[in-house]
Amino acid sequence: MRLSKTLTLLFGLYCIEAGVLLVFAPWSPVWDRTVISLPIPMLRVLCLHPVFRGAVSGFGLIHLVWGAHDLLGLVFRRKERAGADL
Repeated sequence: MRLSKTLTLLFGLYCIEAGVLLVFAPWSPVWDRTVISLPIPMLRVLCLHPVFRGAVSGFGLIHLVWGAHDLLGLVFRRKERAGADL
């Protein structure tokens, strides 16, 4: 039972971390410098397009919601079980 809670906690934290990275990275100067060095011009144009950047940020928001859902579920399940033990 403890392994399940630990894995849920780690997965939730991973989703939060990945979500924050995916939300902010496409709009940072590091993204621009990295994409400029791509050898394929069409891929470079695609990665610099605002719609693509928005899609990557949207994927990050999905990760944030998923991680928050798992972490909140873990916290509230714990409180419900503690209340049932009384």
